[in-house]
Amino acid sequence: MKLSHWAVLLIGVLGIGCAAVAAQETKMPAKFECVKTDAEWKKALSPEAYDVLRHAGTEQAFTSPLLSEHREGVFYCAGCGQPVFASKTKFDSGTGWPSFYQPINKKAVIIREDDSLGMQRTEVLCSKCGGHLGHVFDDGPAPTGQRYCMNGAALKFKSKTQIDQEAREKADADAAKSTPKGVTP
Repeated sequence: MKLSHWAVLLIGVLGIGCAAVAAQETKMPAKFECVKTDAEWKKALSPEAYDVLRHAGTEQAFTSPLLSEHREGVFYCAGCGQPVFASKTKFDSGTGWPSFYQPINKKAVIIREDDSLGMQRTEVLCSKCGGHLGHVFDDGPAPTGQRYCMNGAALKFKSKTQIDQEAREKADADAAKSTPKGVTP
């Protein structure tokens, strides 16, 4: 039976199919590496990113520009800049939110139970700043069978070209700092 994208969206919103992911639940750290006051978060983030990352809000489906981002690159937490998902794990889930079948590495995110809104879901947080990224469900593609359904407002994307350019610029700056005065490289 093929489901319409609205049926898939309803399944995602209701959190149906997240029981298997619960076994991966991770303990919350005592303190996050990136800590800011509420005022600092408000100043650093757009209103939508603030609502999603700091108050577990959800952006409207099919509104994120990252939904149609298909270039090679990395998706970072919009709050602290930690890499959280690689583009090679992104897939079109039909739900209206950027979806991935696994995080960039196991330590990039924290998984915890979320019983808000009167339903059982599995929340995904950035492990560096504790920002709410979205939820994970066990209805994704191989090889993991998981769908990390993320809010685009909680993510920033950098293409491989941008990442490579930044690395070259940093290497050039580092080389300039280490070259003794009066010596031409």
